[in-house]
Amino acid sequence: MDWLQALHRLRSTNMPCVLATVVDVRGHAPREAGAKMVVAAGASWGSIGGGNLEATVIDRSRAIIAAGTADPESQEFRLNDHAPAEHGRQCCGGVIRVLLEPFPARPTVAIFGMGHVGHELARILSRLPLNLHLVDSRADRVSPAGLADVTDGTAGVNAHHSPVPDTVLGDLPAGSHVLIMTHDHAEDFLLCDAALRRSDLGPVGLIGSRAKWSRFREGLRDEGHTGTVIDRIRCPIGLPGITGKAPAVIAISVAARLLQDIPSAAEAANSDPRERHYGLSFQPDADRISAEKPSGS
Repeated sequence: MDWLQALHRLRSTNMPCVLATVVDVRGHAPREAGAKMVVAAGASWGSIGGGNLEATVIDRSRAIIAAGTADPESQEFRLNDHAPAEHGRQCCGGVIRVLLEPFPARPTVAIFGMGHVGHELARILSRLPLNLHLVDSRADRVSPAGLADVTDGTAGVNAHHSPVPDTVLGDLPAGSHVLIMTHDHAEDFLLCDAALRRSDLGPVGLIGSRAKWSRFREGLRDEGHTGTVIDRIRCPIGLPGITGKAPAVIAISVAARLLQDIPSAAEAANSDPRERHYGLSFQPDADRISAEKPSGS
């Protein structure tokens, strides 16, 4: 597998990596400008020249991966007997500059319920560097034809048709952002209960009115969840002050709130066409918000 195949595979499996590129060569060097390699936590593909140069780049790349750094950096290497070397000396006599471009793992957002609001929200989020999981118990809502305007964006889209959507929730990676907005309040409740039984998820958003949330809180207490655990769920969802009930208005409000939770998402969307900067962070808070679910969504 070459470096390009490796980069594609790592991105498709949401594994962080660093792309190392020789960007400048002066004098004699083992590789020409443009040589590339991809470094992951446990393997590397391609070569930028071997020896101390390559070993040092691999070490630095893995330090970047471990730190979750998203900013690129460059390093200069002098290939002579007097240059510092941890992994053996190279005496080509030239000077090489290497650019290290991190590709952090993308954050995951799961939308349960692809009704009017869910579909509008998926369209918006598909333009951002995210991993999107779109889940519905109705097959037509997550069919390729039904998602044609969602799957052509930047996000990696994973569609799931499941009569038991809480099984999909159980397979989400740790830290996933979960938004629950199905067509069935009973299904919503089961998903809330399943989400609270996972302590490693990000905060969970539930679409609905304050009256709905009051009933759900009581039911979740009956299922054995404490108040502190139940407070991990936000209901209603969206930005404070945006009270419109049209699906597009609610979707915009929810997407904007998500961008507040993962503030570097907007910066990532404005990056270069390869979108190398998509490491996002999530910082929950306990604010309550006011968008309500329209009937029939």
